Amino acid sequence: MSLVLGIDTGGTYTDGAVIDRRNRKVLVKAKSLTTKDDLSRGIISCINSLEFERLADISLVSLSTTLATNAIVEGHGCEVGLLMIGFTPEQEIPVRQIQVVPGGHNVKGIEKEAFDEQQTREALEALRGSVDAVAVSGYLSIRNPEHELHAQALIDEVLGVPVVCAHHLSRSLGIHERTVTAALNAKLLPIVKDLLDAVRAALHAMGILVPIMVVRGDGTLVGEDSAKQKPIETLLSGPAASIIGATFLSGLNDAMVLDMGGTTTDVALIRGGIPRIDERGARVGGYLTQIEAAAINTYGLGGDSYIQMDMARKLKIGPQRVMPISMAASEHPHLVDELRGINIPYAYLLRFVQVVDCFYLLNAGSTSVLTETDKKIIETLQNEPHSIFTIAQRIDTDVNLLNLERLINVDVLGRISVTPTDLLHANGSLKIWDSEAALLAVSKLAARFGLSSDEFVDFASEAVIDELSYACVQSLINHENGGFDIKSSSAASYFFEKQIHPREDCYLSCCMAPTIPLVGIGAPVKAWLPAAAKVINSELFIPENEEVANAIGSAVGKVIESVKILITPGDGNNGFNVHSAWEMRWFKTLEEAAEYSTVFAKERAEEAARNSGATSIEVTLNYRDLRAKSATGDEDVYIESHVEAIATERPEWERGTRKERVFIDTANRGMTLLD
Repeated sequence: MSLVLGIDTGGTYTDGAVIDRRNRKVLVKAKSLTTKDDLSRGIISCINSLEFERLADISLVSLSTTLATNAIVEGHGCEVGLLMIGFTPEQEIPVRQIQVVPGGHNVKGIEKEAFDEQQTREALEALRGSVDAVAVSGYLSIRNPEHELHAQALIDEVLGVPVVCAHHLSRSLGIHERTVTAALNAKLLPIVKDLLDAVRAALHAMGILVPIMVVRGDGTLVGEDSAKQKPIETLLSGPAASIIGATFLSGLNDAMVLDMGGTTTDVALIRGGIPRIDERGARVGGYLTQIEAAAINTYGLGGDSYIQMDMARKLKIGPQRVMPISMAASEHPHLVDELRGINIPYAYLLRFVQVVDCFYLLNAGSTSVLTETDKKIIETLQNEPHSIFTIAQRIDTDVNLLNLERLINVDVLGRISVTPTDLLHANGSLKIWDSEAALLAVSKLAARFGLSSDEFVDFASEAVIDELSYACVQSLINHENGGFDIKSSSAASYFFEKQIHPREDCYLSCCMAPTIPLVGIGAPVKAWLPAAAKVINSELFIPENEEVANAIGSAVGKVIESVKILITPGDGNNGFNVHSAWEMRWFKTLEEAAEYSTVFAKERAEEAARNSGATSIEVTLNYRDLRAKSATGDEDVYIESHVEAIATERPEWERGTRKERVFIDTANRGMTLLD
């Protein structure tokens, strides 16, 4: 598996890279525009742009994608029915059809109410023909999954639609979050399946007949089939891949990673070469899930962020993403002539748009709710984009009466305007698109602020650098659980302002610095991050191939599968219960329970790793007893035991060296090395 093709589909670009994993070399790389209407088209375009003559030598394709994250944020997905066993919903759950049936267990895994098969069949009949998949969540199913498994068998028999059991996705307490996780996973099933099937078909057509892996939100890899079964595990896949890529490219084990893309800037910490995991679970689209993901701070600042003058004549950057005017004009030169014709007085305020805003048609059929004015706008943009003033003129209305936000929000229209990318074209530091258009648009927007073009470029560029500086410092505060936001705290903003804008006439200065280096990745970082790093006194490392670090992270990630088992005292302290995602079993002694659990966990972890495509596997077994002092203090009282097996794919560049697998027995205060 030496040559691996890594692909990342971001909000603006799809990145690709071929990696020689054994020799840790990037052989070729490419970027292509992401095709949001069909992600597979952008992926294939990216592969073609690689111009790699040895496609037949590729042994693996690894994909990171924003698809699952975006689908949840945008409320997309199939129609899901939710079967709740032994409890009723108390908070919002992202499904419309819910059925509640008797059942559930207590904390010991003992049945608190019998499962009613007949009532469950009736509940399923009520869902017939109206759902594409069913999520099942039983009360304390993590302690005993028998009711969820019984319901799964009935759904297979009665409805024949895909089923998601909550206990398969999480072993954590928190019935609401576990239920939400199951429901969202069910909604994502066809979306991720369709993407992977399309990628598989396209690769097949190109003669690339190899396994496909997908990056999880924690940066590890999972096989194609597993990703189809648990698509929710790919939440925050793209940002996680960027962290892994930054670690690989920089060679640093401890660092702050900043990934600046077209839409957002993501900041995360790595310790010991591993991304810090958000213990609360991934929160996406307002829903807290129980899916492990890297702890990532996201800010609405990127190379394509919308630069605006608000109604108070203040500068605002982002969080909306727009198409850079330099990019649009390179494909549609007539926009330059339309921009030249714009001439409005300084005092004339625009309510809904910027003076240089242009618009293009995305998908006229994405909504059926259209006014007569909407239809005229769509007709005007049918063949090519136009400036807001051209649109107003052609439909014979005033610019300030045209509020196109709704059409943008429902993906009918896209906006073109000035972005940080255009600032770079205007000052001559970037020349990939139409610099004349960028300079013209910047001059028009600068006039609205009463500034020259050069003054505005400096003014807006400083604002971009300030936002990057804020993102770095705020992220460190968040990781240290500082509990405050610099911008909303008058004291914090006072000192931060002194650091980023020091003045010679002040009596007090402020100087702080990160204790770990800053690694910058993403296409825009070379232009913007050095100045921000200087402001916050940070050591900066921008590695080679930083613009495709996400794709590289996809290619060099590892398969890691873990199985967790809990041992608790039996009912009435009679024996010991073993709780796993597959069963609950009773044993007479703790020794018997521990021996069974460690062997079972190891076998299941190895099996999961093999199913995810791993071949060279190491398994680490961790065992821990929890005990408490008795009231008399004479002896310890047994509480419970935790067993975890972690199966890890050995990186190719480390193979051939012996690594020992460790079984930690805290009960005996010892350590055993397993061959």
